[in-house]
Amino acid sequence: MLINLNVNKEVRAKNIERCREKGILLPTFKQMVDPSTVPEDVKAKLSHVGLWDLDKSNLFRITWKNEPTKTGGTFGGVNYIEVPHELTGVKARILALVGKWFPTGAHKVGATYGCLAPALVSGNFDSVNQQAVWPSTGNYCRGGAYNSALLGCKSIAILPEEMSQERFAWLKTVAGEIIATPGCESNVKEIFDKCHELDAERGAHIVIFNQFEEFGNYLWHYTVTGGSILEVLEKDEQVAAQNVRGFVSATGSGGTLAAGDALKDKYPHLKIAASEALQCPTLLRNGFGGHRIEGIGDKHVPWVHNVKNTDMVIAVDDQDCMDVYRLFNEPTGIEYLKKMGVCEEDIKNLPLYGISGIGNVLAAIKMAKYYEMEEDDVIFTVLTDSSEMYTSRLAEQNEIQGAFDEYAAVRALAGCLHHQSIDGALELTYYERLRVHNLKYYTWVEQQGKTYEEINAQWYDKNYWKQIPAYADKIDAMIEEFNKEVLAK
Repeated sequence: MLINLNVNKEVRAKNIERCREKGILLPTFKQMVDPSTVPEDVKAKLSHVGLWDLDKSNLFRITWKNEPTKTGGTFGGVNYIEVPHELTGVKARILALVGKWFPTGAHKVGATYGCLAPALVSGNFDSVNQQAVWPSTGNYCRGGAYNSALLGCKSIAILPEEMSQERFAWLKTVAGEIIATPGCESNVKEIFDKCHELDAERGAHIVIFNQFEEFGNYLWHYTVTGGSILEVLEKDEQVAAQNVRGFVSATGSGGTLAAGDALKDKYPHLKIAASEALQCPTLLRNGFGGHRIEGIGDKHVPWVHNVKNTDMVIAVDDQDCMDVYRLFNEPTGIEYLKKMGVCEEDIKNLPLYGISGIGNVLAAIKMAKYYEMEEDDVIFTVLTDSSEMYTSRLAEQNEIQGAFDEYAAVRALAGCLHHQSIDGALELTYYERLRVHNLKYYTWVEQQGKTYEEINAQWYDKNYWKQIPAYADKIDAMIEEFNKEVLAK
């Protein structure tokens, strides 16, 4: 069983009582995909609640369809934008989901819910007596701490000490404990080591929701993120099925790549590209190193990454990401983009791009160039979070590189965007995929306790990955029964 749904009746009863006391109901996967089905009384409450408020009704805002406002919004269409050709310099259309309009400002709050909800309704997590541990390279622990706070659970957020000041400042307002591990976003092993240390110290008092191995993460993105992208593509009359060409996402925890699996089930010809930092080319060259594309994690292959379904690896230079981030956020850069023909609406959208989102767009540009895509071709990617997560990086870059003037803007647009090359783009053969998959052995079998049989099943069992989407209906049935008992007098 890839997601543990075995019921612990005693703990489940405690969780029901906790939710009854706090008036908490849990959203289903169906409601996250289609929030028009959310109860009217919840919608009425949301019309008076801020997007980031610690209000239990915000659990129902774990969807790509929130009204794009910081306060009082309900639901609408999928939040996405088209990256203008004036920025990309390629013929192909690049569409991107927008993560800013989730509670916490990043879509990782959804991945954490996909891990936490099954454990709550099955009784495999005791919301009264256990702490939820959220190991992360950034946004995941923020989402986990937030959901824990909504549910009245104690939480432990783990993230690298070199992450942005904005992440730590906000975490202090919601997390029970914050643990900063050595290094930057590529130092995942140090996070795993801390989890082992906590497990040895606290044992049954904690439950570790490790995004890199929890299939609730994969399931949420396959169902909710993948479902949202499919809806956009099906409603866009300009897109013919044969022109849905690519999906690009940073490897990170491997969860977002599951949306690519959902797309490929509908469009079998589609190519899935996993992107990573050139400074830490783990998938590309079995490499290692540090980098500044915050939140994507490296130096290992996540257990929940379906490598056999991945067609490309694309490495992106972290300096390009930083330069484009400055271009999009410095007044001189914005003025230059206006002079270069970027329209007012696209200028207004620039704050929607965080550093990892910029990395995804650069990887999408590389994919478009690699496959020589034309005007009718479409690539989808994800803007995980927004610029507001990284504003302190602007001052840092000004100290390192000097003031951002028009010459810097010219270089960023021409060099980092329009002249992005296909260097670092590798199309995976069968044995290249197997090479990447085999890297899982060193992290997951040698260090994290997975078995030889499990790692082989991921590669050779044709039903291994296909079975995961069916969990959504099973979990929804358990959530509905759980909510029914919460409401019972």
